[in-house]
Amino acid sequence: MRRSSHSLFSKISTALCAALLTVSATAAEYMPNFKDTDINEFINIVGKNLERTIIVDPNVRGKISVRSYDMLNEDQYYQFFLNVLQVYDFAVVEMPSGILKVVRSKDAKTSNIPVVENAASDGDEFITRVVPVYNVPVRELAPILRQLNDQAGGGNVVSHDPSNVMMLTGRAAVVNRLVEIIERVDRAGDEEVEIVKLRYASASEMVRIIDSINKSQGKANTGAKSEPRVVADDRTNSVIVSGDVKARQRLINLIQRMDQELESNGNTRVIFLNYAKAEDLVKVLQGVSASIQAEEQGSGQTRRSSSNREVSIDAHEDSNAVVITAEPDMMRSLEDVIRQLDVRRAQVQVEAIIVEVFEGDGTTLGVQWVSEEGGGTQFTNGVVPVGSLGVALRQAEDREVNRTNVTANGEVVESTDTVEGNLTPLANLLGGANGLIAGVIRDGWGAVVQAVSNDTNSNILATPHLTTMDNEEAFFIVGQEVPIITGTTTGDNNSNPFTTVERQEVGVKLKVTPQINEGDAVQLLIEQEVSSVSGATSVDISINKREIKTTVIVDDGGTIVLGGLIDEDVQESVSKVPLLGDIPILGHLFKTTSTSKRKRNLMVFLKPTIVRDGVTMNEISHRKYNYIRALQLKRQQEGVSLMPNEHGPSMPKWDDALALPPSFEEYIMQKEGLSSEEDE
Repeated sequence: MRRSSHSLFSKISTALCAALLTVSATAAEYMPNFKDTDINEFINIVGKNLERTIIVDPNVRGKISVRSYDMLNEDQYYQFFLNVLQVYDFAVVEMPSGILKVVRSKDAKTSNIPVVENAASDGDEFITRVVPVYNVPVRELAPILRQLNDQAGGGNVVSHDPSNVMMLTGRAAVVNRLVEIIERVDRAGDEEVEIVKLRYASASEMVRIIDSINKSQGKANTGAKSEPRVVADDRTNSVIVSGDVKARQRLINLIQRMDQELESNGNTRVIFLNYAKAEDLVKVLQGVSASIQAEEQGSGQTRRSSSNREVSIDAHEDSNAVVITAEPDMMRSLEDVIRQLDVRRAQVQVEAIIVEVFEGDGTTLGVQWVSEEGGGTQFTNGVVPVGSLGVALRQAEDREVNRTNVTANGEVVESTDTVEGNLTPLANLLGGANGLIAGVIRDGWGAVVQAVSNDTNSNILATPHLTTMDNEEAFFIVGQEVPIITGTTTGDNNSNPFTTVERQEVGVKLKVTPQINEGDAVQLLIEQEVSSVSGATSVDISINKREIKTTVIVDDGGTIVLGGLIDEDVQESVSKVPLLGDIPILGHLFKTTSTSKRKRNLMVFLKPTIVRDGVTMNEISHRKYNYIRALQLKRQQEGVSLMPNEHGPSMPKWDDALALPPSFEEYIMQKEGLSSEEDE
């Protein structure tokens, strides 16, 4: 009976509350009063009063007891509904269609929570906000916000590092509070930057002093605020200061107090150079200082007398340093020039392939006749003149000479002596002969047949590699120095004669001056020459010379070709007897034909490579070193001809360390060890 009476009492109270709320709703004001009311019934009553469709999760169960002594309007009544559900660990999720879902708080973050830009209300409805952060990294801010959010009640904090944004999910009141915290922290991390232009001091020196002061104070970054930073801008002689307002102002005051004019008229500095030459740089600095002084005098600056503006610039070659005595402003200008000129200059490696191919072919065929009684044929394009050959042959023959001698008794005695022929004219004549020479003499007639064919081929190949600095000339030559007579002088009566001789370089020459342009293009000033001694003349020797001089632009690592076909010459010479030489077939017996063909090609291939650092240069040198070493190892494997136990020299491996000779003790131990092994 007690249970039934209690249930009946609950139903009656619920009906009375519903009646009370219904009556109040007619005036659009509500005074909710629930006692031990089932939460589903409570949700149904609120949905009916607000005329909203509410879907309740099956896991939403329990009873509530709540009472209000104030009249609530519709908005207040809805917030009252949200507050009651939040107290009992439930949440309301509003769908885009306007339908409300009531779920447990821990399940709310996986539901379709609306993403809002600015929260219109500050209640207990679930929302999601995406907040961009500008001055603080979100990965450091996320752990702090998670401690302030209601994680157990469905709240969630997610950070996206690439875009530096924070995504917050939870009840509107909590999310708005977290957004306000983010905005305040983000403003605290906003560090402004100020530029302090110096008048007398050097920006680099000022930054060095400030850094030394900060290090000496031993300040550690506690994480509250970042330490102020100073950076030197040597181009404008300014100091860039960033950090907190107070710390920034403290550094600016310090910089302004130190930026004072020196009491003396000038100061002296010794600047050690890394790449440039001191003696070359002095001329540039003297010209710059003279230009600055002329500009100041022309602009009418009368701050100081011209005698106080004297500048002294000297070079110390042993230490490669420049010693400058000048006023601070002049000193800063000269230091800026030195800083821009004293840089590592790029280098250019030029790989060249020089190829010259010469082809020459010639053929001579002729027949010449001679008669003992007189007459014959003589062609100038023949190698051996038939007349000269006949005379030489007669002089070479042995002949008998009859001699008559008178004795002491007065008797006449006749004798016959054999005189040997003179072979010298024949030897000189045949010494210049080339090819086949055949002759026949019969019945006072002689004929000489001459046939010669020559073929000349030459191939000159050179692959010089030159490495030089930018805008520096490189020269390469492989050849010899040939003496050439330049003058001859004789004294009176041919006494004290002397001859002046000049030596000329003959061979393969290559002169290159590279200039690196903007980007990866290289301008090359090229002078290439291939020369050789062709033979002697009546005056002196003759020299063949092929030369190319040009200026080209090539990309880094590209290849360019220079030269080509120099000449191609075909000559045909025919000497014949009139009428007889024109007879078909038989006419060849009365003529001499000579044909020659010559063709010469010269090509130069160039490949420049820009070397900007030591690593690239080391790789190139390593590759060439291994190439030469491989050739030496190949020769070692082939051995030395007629000396099988000998080995050719070879370079060590590139990575081999320097091997020191053994000490005296090590030598004795090694010797004793070898002796003991031999005894065994």
